[in-house]
Amino acid sequence: MRVAIAEDSVLLREGLARLLGDAGFEVVAQCETGDDLLRKADSREPDVAIVDIRLPPSHNDEGLRAALEIRERHPSMGVLVLSQYVELGLAMRLLADSADGTGYLLKDRISDVGEFVAAVKRVAAGGSAVDPIIVSTLLSRRRSDDPLAVLTPREREVLELMATGSSNQGIADALVITLRAVEKYVSSIFGKLGLPSTGSESRRVLAVLLYLRS
Repeated sequence: MRVAIAEDSVLLREGLARLLGDAGFEVVAQCETGDDLLRKADSREPDVAIVDIRLPPSHNDEGLRAALEIRERHPSMGVLVLSQYVELGLAMRLLADSADGTGYLLKDRISDVGEFVAAVKRVAAGGSAVDPIIVSTLLSRRRSDDPLAVLTPREREVLELMATGSSNQGIADALVITLRAVEKYVSSIFGKLGLPSTGSESRRVLAVLLYLRS
């Protein structure tokens, strides 16, 4: 599995490259800027790009803009964005159209190497990985026409875990309930929100985020 890394901190960039190399990835590009990432994504065609949101020269949203451009040029290429902070506006820009092959993780909350590697593989394979803090913040936003108002507290918990990319079994393990109970909650959530109950895990995430768009 081929990966490109765009990170302006040389220590973090080299650390990610070493970590992913040890996990069996082929690191085909290490970049400091979004423009360099775009050039190397075009020429080297990695399976997934790991991108810091804030890159030179302005350290504003260059990484995000590069990620969006990659999604447009290479729809099958996964993009995993890393951020130091919860930036809801940027998260929504990244995830609004599709959650397929997309991830958004907070750097300081990555505490388990195995989980991070699994998230990279999931995004590269077309799945999704969204930090639970980001999902929780999105779900807590109140709007006068809040479509989630019809959900019970337990259904909101299930929806939050669903939006992070958790499988039904993962939700069952996290909430210490049966798999059958999770399936009933998921079916109820889709029914109350008027969403189809079939589709991929990434479509589940997209459904959640689309209902939370500002």
